Amino acid sequence: MSGGRGQRASFRRRQDLLRWVVVTVVMLFFLTPLLASLDFTTRDAAGHRTLQTWSTLLDFNSISQRYPDLQAGFLASVGLAVLTVGIMLVLLVPTMTWVRLRVPGATRAVEFLCLLPLTVPAIVLVVGLTPVYAWVTYFLGGATIWLAFAYVVLVLPYAYRAIDAGLRAIDVRTLSEAARSLGAGWPTVMARVILPNLRTAVLSASFLAVALTLGEFTIANLFSRTNLQVAMFLLGKSDAQISVAVGLASLAFAFLVLFAMSFVGGQRGAAAPMSRAPVARFRRNRKESP
Repeated sequence: MSGGRGQRASFRRRQDLLRWVVVTVVMLFFLTPLLASLDFTTRDAAGHRTLQTWSTLLDFNSISQRYPDLQAGFLASVGLAVLTVGIMLVLLVPTMTWVRLRVPGATRAVEFLCLLPLTVPAIVLVVGLTPVYAWVTYFLGGATIWLAFAYVVLVLPYAYRAIDAGLRAIDVRTLSEAARSLGAGWPTVMARVILPNLRTAVLSASFLAVALTLGEFTIANLFSRTNLQVAMFLLGKSDAQISVAVGLASLAFAFLVLFAMSFVGGQRGAAAPMSRAPVARFRRNRKESP
């Protein structure tokens, strides 16, 4: 008996050691280029330490005057992230809920369509979207913000998996039937019953959409639009230190945005308890009915 406990304890110690080794290697893999980039941005031409690059980056008036593309690209990327998340949620959540409730046999077809962008290279996607964006430019103009339509296609596979996992974790049919039996319309069912129970799944899909949108370069560059990544690429040709500093700052900004989204998602408002009330009433009414 004691020998078995000793073997288990030894196995756990080896597991803990392996876990720390893996975590350390992964941290070094990600932190080494970041530290190298930080070191590059804090040296002048003579190799001396200086914070001139970062002081220039924090001077917003100077940045807007000297690097107008950088300011435009940053604002465009923020707008793209917001619009992409909004379109993605409006498109996917009602569609997937409706398919699960009304036509479950179409689940495979919807899954195939949502996962299809994973198999299409970005350059092929741009070629296919070029005629579409000719009409988008004609009707809506050539602003960078309209790249959100293409970005929604890019985030579909990842958002679909996140929302599908959330829908599988709840009893959508019982929730919707309970709310409908109490007189709620479908907009109310979606806003006050389905969405509160999909909070984690919706936030996960939003995380992925924001991360992909803030880091996307290929489509914007091929469509000759200026987002943050394209602006950094163009800036790197004239001022490499500012470009690298902007890259580090954008990583910090993306981290703060995702952290804020997770913090907001962790707050439990009044909507979640309310979403359970229709089910309780529905079951109570069924028991009381003859």
